[in-house]
Amino acid sequence: MIQNERAPSLRSPLLPGRVSKPAFFRLAPTQAALVALLAGALNVFAFAPVAWWPLQIVALALLFHLLLQAPSIKSGVLTGWAYGFGWSACGVYWLYISMHQYGGMPAPMAGLAVALMAILLGAFFALASGMAVWILRRRQPSTTSMLLLVLPSLWALSEWLRGWVLTGFPWVASGYAHVDSPLAGFAPLIGVYGLGWLAALLAACLVLLPTKKSALFLLVAILATGAGLKTVNWTAPHGLPISVRLLQGNVPQEIKFDAEHADTTLTMYEDMIRAAPADLIATPETALPLLAHQLPIDYLPRLAEYATASNSHLAIGIAVSDGPQQYANSVIGIAPAKASRATPKIYRYDKHHLVPFGEFIPFGFRWFVDMMHIPLGDFTRGDALQMPFAVKDQWVLPNICYEDLFGEEIANQLSASYFSGNPVASLLLNASNIAWFGDSFALPQHLQISQMRAIETGRPMLRATNTGATAVINPDGKVIAQLQPFERGVLTASVQGYGGLTPYVLLGNASIVLLACAMLIAAWYLARKTPSSR
Repeated sequence: MIQNERAPSLRSPLLPGRVSKPAFFRLAPTQAALVALLAGALNVFAFAPVAWWPLQIVALALLFHLLLQAPSIKSGVLTGWAYGFGWSACGVYWLYISMHQYGGMPAPMAGLAVALMAILLGAFFALASGMAVWILRRRQPSTTSMLLLVLPSLWALSEWLRGWVLTGFPWVASGYAHVDSPLAGFAPLIGVYGLGWLAALLAACLVLLPTKKSALFLLVAILATGAGLKTVNWTAPHGLPISVRLLQGNVPQEIKFDAEHADTTLTMYEDMIRAAPADLIATPETALPLLAHQLPIDYLPRLAEYATASNSHLAIGIAVSDGPQQYANSVIGIAPAKASRATPKIYRYDKHHLVPFGEFIPFGFRWFVDMMHIPLGDFTRGDALQMPFAVKDQWVLPNICYEDLFGEEIANQLSASYFSGNPVASLLLNASNIAWFGDSFALPQHLQISQMRAIETGRPMLRATNTGATAVINPDGKVIAQLQPFERGVLTASVQGYGGLTPYVLLGNASIVLLACAMLIAAWYLARKTPSSR
């Protein structure tokens, strides 16, 4: 029986007959690493724009099979790192475009920087894989426990660590591939890292299938439960729908901050704003390419007059200076002036989660940033908790660019507002400029990330971007309206706000972290209870 099987001991790593693990094939350590590298690279096609999510399950199953056959901990570390490197290098290749094409960094240095980042990101999966093989060889759990308890849990914890260590970089985390898969039904409960754990659990079922047919039942049960959970409404409509206009200026990145083109950009956005009224008119991140105090003295007052005359609320992306060498990447909101007031109310949201090297310079890396030509490369952080922007009877919470990668931070804002008695956002607004990455996978992948935030929070997500993807996403994560990328345009829609809190908003990532730790403890306990003789 599989539950009584043991991994070989360190003293006798290849004793035939001692173990009856799933073994479709065996490879030498170097060969295993090369296969893992290829599997990790192919995993990128599980994400947008290709979105073959079953490919991720197959790739993970292959990785798990290789780890079960690893002859040593060192071999397991190499195999896991190779998978993570291939996945990361292909998943974030577009960073080369920003550093070389738009940042002016020499091509060899930009390529090396992407490779070094992939090496670092791969280290998280190397750690998880090394720990898995260590547990396999030291504690000798059954194959079933190894696959269903240990490997998915370590996988989820490694992705969670990647999302916050050194400020985190959870791009193409496993769960993002599942915004349109049955697993999406679990997102309001356990979030994107929970979906990564479930994807690993499905992969484990595939590895078990040849020797344990009951694994098919678990696989089908997970997918069926996820599909059923999609029908659960965790949040409910709040207030009346509002009309929105999301502006996509399509300003080429190479001229976006060029002083000679600043007046043209300012005129263009003013004309786009004034073209038609709406309850909410939103521009992309840093749509206005000057600091607020550098604008023509009557520019913002003119927009404020239009907001009052048309009864429109404006959300404008702009950098704001609060003093010498103090810059914030901000969204300012301009509301119509009330009859009892002479001036309109001004709202401001400052970006909190900054991009390393692009928006803040890590200690000791000034020389690296100086190799690029990035304007305002050292911003100050906004507060972790900030108020939403009132638009009629809806409350809009902005996030700027890659802030929407960090679902727990958005969830924390919602839950903190709820428990403090402050207004809770009923709509999310992402203002982005990812023209830095050209016509690459970064655009559809970022849209996929915003879809996940909508599902996790049970709220619509509005996206106003410079070159794409400008879109309206409903609380189920479905894109209900979208502009063509790399075209100037305005997306007009009527959007219903939602109130209430999903379990993920209440618990954040704590639920999946605790679950993963509990499963590791269970595997440890089962290994102790199982007799060691065979």
